[in-house]
Amino acid sequence: MALIHDMAESLVGDITPVDGVSKDEKNRRETQSMDYLTTHLLGKVGRGGKEAGVDMRRIWQEYEDNKTLEANFVHDVDKLELVLQMVEYEKCKGKLDLGEFAWVAKRIVLAEVREWCSEVLKEREHYWKDLGIEASGLDIGKSVIDRSEAERTARADTA
Repeated sequence: MALIHDMAESLVGDITPVDGVSKDEKNRRETQSMDYLTTHLLGKVGRGGKEAGVDMRRIWQEYEDNKTLEANFVHDVDKLELVLQMVEYEKCKGKLDLGEFAWVAKRIVLAEVREWCSEVLKEREHYWKDLGIEASGLDIGKSVIDRSEAERTARADTA
């Protein structure tokens, strides 16, 4: 699922909320692309291509529907990857504040992934503090970190 979920982007590009494309239009474009990839391309591959295409289309739809634990996990890891990219770009570019992307951390659903993300956001907080700069998005990072720590405490209390 993690490998399949971005296949449509190979044709339509990585459409983000800032691109001005409605969610319905984004879904239409990605669905059309997946249908093309899984039916028209894989469906014409010799032995096993059609079955592989059907399986890939089903897995992609499961991701899009986001109703299973696996789909939740892949969605959350995708968000975590954006936060990781944000922090790495900030460090590589030096004093480049990309905090406008921190909001995605608040949309992480699973406690385990939120805990990983809180570690990345703590690292980001320390990075900016060491530079003596008040970066944007630190309030969002703080709320995710606080929530993660509260969940960790609650799990420890019930164990």
